Amino acid sequence: MNRRTFLAVGGAAAMGGVAGCLGGNGGGDNGTPANEFDYETITTDGTDVPLAPVTDVYEWYENGEAEFADARGRAQYDGKRIAGAVWSRAPDGVEDDPVEEWATDTRIVTYCGCPHHLSSQRAASLIDAGYEHAYAIDEGLGGWEKNGYPLEGTDVETERMTYEIHGTASTEYAGEMVTMKQVGVDRREAAPIGDDGSYALQLHYAGSTEDRFRVEAPEYTAEGTLAELTDGVVTA
Repeated sequence: MNRRTFLAVGGAAAMGGVAGCLGGNGGGDNGTPANEFDYETITTDGTDVPLAPVTDVYEWYENGEAEFADARGRAQYDGKRIAGAVWSRAPDGVEDDPVEEWATDTRIVTYCGCPHHLSSQRAASLIDAGYEHAYAIDEGLGGWEKNGYPLEGTDVETERMTYEIHGTASTEYAGEMVTMKQVGVDRREAAPIGDDGSYALQLHYAGSTEDRFRVEAPEYTAEGTLAELTDGVVTA
C-alpha cells in the first residue's frame, strides 16, 4: 500500500505486556507506531499516527482484536459512540482513564467526528506513552455510522445538522490546531490551520444555533453563538 503522510499538530492490539502510564513522555522523543499494516499516516505533535480504514477496524471489532477509545468531549461520547468504546478525551485522556488498565501492546483504535483531528491527537499521545499499536479511524465516527456498524448512547436516533465554522489565523501558525468548545458543556472539535492561515471546523450538532461556543486559535479566542460563528469568517 502506498503510504501518504499528512501533517497536523495537536497536543496503541492485544498481544501481552504491562499496563501503561498516560502521563506523557516528559518532552522526550516521540514514539514510533507499529503500523503493522502500512497504513497511511498523519503526523501529530511529531508522532506518526496510522489511519486505519473503517472496514478493517470493524473486522477487528467483530473479532475482538482491538479496544476502542472515544477522543471527543464527554457530551458527545454520552450521546453517540461506538458500542463498547471507552471515553478517553484528546489529547492526553482523563483522570482515571480506562486506557491505563490496558496492556501497552493492546491494539487501540481512537476515533472522533472531524474525522481524525482529535483522534490522531489521542493516538499520538498513546504512542508516545508506549502504546505502539494505536490507530485512528480514517473516516471517523461518521464512516462507522454510515456503514451501519454498532452504536450506543442517549442520542443515537437524533438527527444532527452539520455546521462549518471558517476562520483565519496568522500563517506563522500553519499546521497548528484550532479547537472549538461548547461553553458549559464538554463538547469539542478541532482542525489544523492551513498554509494560508485558514481553517474550517466541522460540528455535527442537534442543539440550538443560539448555544454558545468558544473558538481557540493560537493567537486569539473568539466566543459567540453557533449562528454568529457560522455567519462569516472568524478572525482576531
